[in-house]
Amino acid sequence: MKRLVAAPLFALGIALVAAPADAHRAWMLPSATVLSGEDVWITVDAAVSNDLFYFNHHPLRLDGLTVTAPDGSSLDVENANVGKYRSTFDVRLKAPGTYRLAIVGDSLFGRYKLNGEEKRWRGTVDTLAEIPADAKDVHIRHSQRRMETFATVGAPTDVGDPTTRQGLELVPVTHPNDLFAGETAHFQLLLDGQPAPNIDVEIVRGGSRYRDDPGAIQARTDAQGKLEITWPEAGMYWLHASVEDAGSTIEQAEGRTASYTATLEVLPQ
Repeated sequence: MKRLVAAPLFALGIALVAAPADAHRAWMLPSATVLSGEDVWITVDAAVSNDLFYFNHHPLRLDGLTVTAPDGSSLDVENANVGKYRSTFDVRLKAPGTYRLAIVGDSLFGRYKLNGEEKRWRGTVDTLAEIPADAKDVHIRHSQRRMETFATVGAPTDVGDPTTRQGLELVPVTHPNDLFAGETAHFQLLLDGQPAPNIDVEIVRGGSRYRDDPGAIQARTDAQGKLEITWPEAGMYWLHASVEDAGSTIEQAEGRTASYTATLEVLPQ
């Protein structure tokens, strides 16, 4: 596979620290990220679990799932299924190039009191009317999340502009299917289409169930939202960032949580 050259970016310090053992992490895991041949398939697992990438909590819902082909068109997934501990689906990769798989969510979470009883609600801006007009002490929070993984058939191609200008998004300066152990990858985080400075990012290699210390890598974006990660070894990695602010465009929301998650494969040299 052709190696891509990344432009030099601001260097950031990275440290290995322990992560909470009981943290629930949501993820997608493709059966392969780099493939050859014509008309090939991948199967993707999706779950929320205590360990990466191990099915031990509950399946990830596939609402908001999209697959973008190298030419920018949208693909349908096949054989989608939600099981007890994981969801699965298949993607047929007919053309060479890089495919972007994403699950995007935009939800509202609320709590209120009705006749003195505490109530909880989940919906969208279009279903806000479900909260009774006589509800008291109403609090609503906006949640925007994006989860991605990538697969390349043959030579990697430009993954395209991910910017919807909504929530937290990743610009892969280094190609996401061109990652190698011992090398440094360069990314940029955007928040509502603008560089996202000083965002904490956590990176964890799969197989954490079999390590006493998950060995999470903690990093932070610089003033331009840029991020460097030097991969310590080969494997499948989970990358996650989130931010809480008052940036919601929904008038009724008191605040917003925006998150981004990716599963990336790092290959041996």
